Amino acid sequence: MLSGRRLDLLDPTPVDVEIEDIAHGLSFVARWNGQTLGDFAYSVAEHSLLVERLYARLNPKAPAKWRLAALLHDAPEYVIGDMISPVKAAVGPDYDELDKRLAAAVHLRFGLPATIPVTVKKQIKKADKISAWMEATQIAGFSEPEANRFFGKPDPATIDGLHIHLRPPTETRAAYTARHEELLTEMG
Repeated sequence: MLSGRRLDLLDPTPVDVEIEDIAHGLSFVARWNGQTLGDFAYSVAEHSLLVERLYARLNPKAPAKWRLAALLHDAPEYVIGDMISPVKAAVGPDYDELDKRLAAAVHLRFGLPATIPVTVKKQIKKADKISAWMEATQIAGFSEPEANRFFGKPDPATIDGLHIHLRPPTETRAAYTARHEELLTEMG
């Protein structure tokens, strides 16, 4: 990693995880395989910032640790990249196991349980699907009816005032790192 850490993908440990590496990697990983409108790719880091905001809107009383879990929901992609769901399924259970090991190391590094409770994971997944709907309709060329079929129609109040941001990776990296720090501070 750029931090100088050596991350063993088969046996990742929390001590080898740094937020700067995660933020940097995710800021350069394009969602939708880069097939989006705009001058910059829509990064996994930008997506994660949006998912955390949506999660907070859906769960206004959620503690900072679960908002942090929402921000970090795709953190393993800083080393394994972003794959669309059909490809993940084709790769099989080995991909899922690698993702789980990396996620556990990330979670432990930042004071979260290795495995996020199922109820919280479901709430984060709901925010993730709303984000995917927004991305599909705003930058990936989907019509609203088409996005509704794939991702479900979000409550307009949940997305009110939120828009997809396309910005240089360095800006996204800084925003991701800053939000991570705010949530850690709030956790105490």
